[in-house]
Amino acid sequence: MIQKISEVQSQLQESLTGIRWVVQENLHFTLKFLGSVEDNKIAPIMQALGQALQPVQCFSLGGKGIGVFPNIRRARVLWIGLQGQGLHRLAEEVETALEPLGFAREKRDFAPHLTIGRWRNPGLQPERLREGTERWQDYDFGQSQVEEVVLFQSVLKPTGAIYSPVGVIRLRGQGDRV
Repeated sequence: MIQKISEVQSQLQESLTGIRWVVQENLHFTLKFLGSVEDNKIAPIMQALGQALQPVQCFSLGGKGIGVFPNIRRARVLWIGLQGQGLHRLAEEVETALEPLGFAREKRDFAPHLTIGRWRNPGLQPERLREGTERWQDYDFGQSQVEEVVLFQSVLKPTGAIYSPVGVIRLRGQGDRV
């Protein structure tokens, strides 16, 4: 999947300008954005997630199609859609586990996606963007296995975000017991 994403990014770079592309090692999908978190809250977060995700099994995740947020006229984020039988359950378990710790539930519907680029200055001509993305709207990026949930710290820099793992929770493999 990563190789196909890189190939499509390279092709899109030729026709879409003004985008800061997400580099391969920073590709990830967000289950829940927590915002600024104090260091003393990391251990309770990891404990809550560990308990909630203990019964969740590894699952296959597929990438299909390209789109933009918030819309074609004011595009800020270029993304690949994500599909997977366990994806919505995983997101719901994370929401449920973190709510008692003071993290409000997301008001918007969960829209699983993988950000592959962000516009530095929104306002690219919508027709040009539509042409650039229509070609890939049904493209199958392949499958990846979801085996863990990682709590990341992100630090925003002018060149893009730097992600550092703070904690990892492994999902159950096929033969693991609860």
